[in-house]
Amino acid sequence: MNRVAGALRRTFGIMRNHVGTDHLGNKYYVIPEQKTWTGRLVRAKRMVEAANPTEYEYIEGSIPIEWDAWIRGRRKEPPSVEELLKNESYRKQIKLKAREVEEKDLALQAKEYEEGLVATPSKTVAKGHAAVTSFGKQEISEDPTSTANTFQPGSWLPKPKK
Repeated sequence: MNRVAGALRRTFGIMRNHVGTDHLGNKYYVIPEQKTWTGRLVRAKRMVEAANPTEYEYIEGSIPIEWDAWIRGRRKEPPSVEELLKNESYRKQIKLKAREVEEKDLALQAKEYEEGLVATPSKTVAKGHAAVTSFGKQEISEDPTSTANTFQPGSWLPKPKK
């Protein structure tokens, strides 16, 4: 059956060569440069057969960066297994170092706050949204706060009757 399928692919010009498979199960193929029956030259194409073929199951990062670069033509040769493993361990090391630096920074900030070298950040509460027309204006209070020349109509409301 495999010979028949191969003969049909060659006959109809759909011959693809398996280049590699990643650790997620995606299969990568290249369709070599071909001539059509009219003599027109069709350039080589690269394609991926996803492990999860349905679109709604796609998760960002389901194609490794190295294979993505090969598919898009940013690199000529497909990545090797050794390269993939080396880059994965490098990414893990970077994440660990970033976590360590963040923990040291938080500890240093806490120490500076305790010693009084740095003022603690004030926690402000923003009320409303900037797109609202009343944003930044004082809320209407029950007690009159303005008098004489600074009085603004509607700046206070009388207390409701009980």
